[in-house]
Amino acid sequence: MQLSQYRQVRIEKLEKLKALGLDVWPRKAERTHGIVEILEAHDREDAKTPNEELERINQVVSVMGRVIAIREMGKSVFVHMTEMGSSLQAYFRMNDLAEPGWEVVKLLDLGDFISVTGPLMRTRMGELSVRAERIQFLTKAHLPLPEKWHGLQDKELRYRQRYLDLVSNPEVLHTFQARSRIIAGVRRYMENQRFLEVETPMMQPIPGGATARPFVTHHNALDIPLYLRIAPELYLKRLIVGGFERVFEVNRNFRNEGVSMRHNPEFTMLECYAAGDDLRDVMVLTENMFKEIATLMGGVERPWGLDAEGNPQIISYQTPFRRLTLKDATAQSGNIDRARLEDPAEILKLAKEIHVEDAEKQTPGALLGALFEHHAEHHLIQPTFITEYPVELSPLTKNLPGDDAFVDRFELFIAGMELANAYSELNDPVVQMERFQAQLQEREAGNDEAMLLDEDFIEALEHGFPPCGGLGVGMDRMVMLMTNSSSIRDVLLFPLMRPMVKTGEEVAD
Repeated sequence: MQLSQYRQVRIEKLEKLKALGLDVWPRKAERTHGIVEILEAHDREDAKTPNEELERINQVVSVMGRVIAIREMGKSVFVHMTEMGSSLQAYFRMNDLAEPGWEVVKLLDLGDFISVTGPLMRTRMGELSVRAERIQFLTKAHLPLPEKWHGLQDKELRYRQRYLDLVSNPEVLHTFQARSRIIAGVRRYMENQRFLEVETPMMQPIPGGATARPFVTHHNALDIPLYLRIAPELYLKRLIVGGFERVFEVNRNFRNEGVSMRHNPEFTMLECYAAGDDLRDVMVLTENMFKEIATLMGGVERPWGLDAEGNPQIISYQTPFRRLTLKDATAQSGNIDRARLEDPAEILKLAKEIHVEDAEKQTPGALLGALFEHHAEHHLIQPTFITEYPVELSPLTKNLPGDDAFVDRFELFIAGMELANAYSELNDPVVQMERFQAQLQEREAGNDEAMLLDEDFIEALEHGFPPCGGLGVGMDRMVMLMTNSSSIRDVLLFPLMRPMVKTGEEVAD
């Protein structure tokens, strides 16, 4: 049957409801309790209120929900309503309902919204139910829901029609409830560490704080180009210059890059800066954050997918996390003689072996980054801090003491993906200007992800920027880990998708 036919049948039912004298689009629902609230009070696995007790207290409730199942048995109808992924049964009997209740029940479709009023009871099968004495019709669904998920098995279609995904699959809704708890937990953790939450611009005249290609827009009134932010870093650092000591932002960033199971052009990050701290302090802050969030979600040991042999994997967030330098991790995972990573000629040779594009034109530091990404990243399953990065990869970071080629930076890897990035922040304006100029040379050479020069930021540094530890954490990837979700699209309510061209309205009959 075509969608237009389903729509017509349901609109005809809507007209019949109007003929009964109902307000079929009421402004407010009769509701005294939520479904989740009732289930928590009377239907927990460890504390189910027996029917005798329900009859004794005779609690009358009004509950709103979406109809997801209808079962008729003679002069009785059982309807399941859902709210926030939980369902409650309404039990209708012809003689119990106030007029025109029974006629309303007979005109219900899956997907409609209703409110029912009556006392709580248990059926012979022990199912908690509302013995309906009154029904309020709230909304007619003009189109049908997927029946038991038939017709909406295509994962890409689920992402496009997330509203149907949420209605039809409670586990999906629970994942996004978990996401909210995780982000709220991160905020509480940061506040408990004496950080102040702030907000910085999402449209910026100069994109900075990361090496990435920005999205470009235009402000008509000012007649200037603007960029969606790729990171809030340079604005948060300005706040440290201005006198804030510990600041953080849970922010939306935008990077004009590809889409994959771990990348979405619009994503959520935590970014924070602490005056007086260095990389070691930020490591402790980071590992304790992940441990606290894992505990919030059920324990320091969390499931994550399957290993190479198909066995369930467990990731432990017990602190302290492992620490490895970038060179050590590359040598160990790639079975490479560590000494070769000290020789630029050998680094170039190793890069050519893995077919790094234009290897001859890249610096040894950039090639080391490519070698690490190729050989090591996917082996880092348990939480691991990778330290001592080449300066070419970190233009905003302090050098290691006595080493101009490497900087005091870590990235945290878990489950083979980067979860966090942190620096002992560069606070010398002269060196920062030199780094920006080197980035400009890269742009002129064709690297459109290299940073632009932000002269106002340099001027801010010249007014004095104290020693500072900075951290960025990918919130979407953290949610992936904590909910055992293999794709970033599974933890984004509305992931970016290529527009779909409709070819017809056929649905499963």
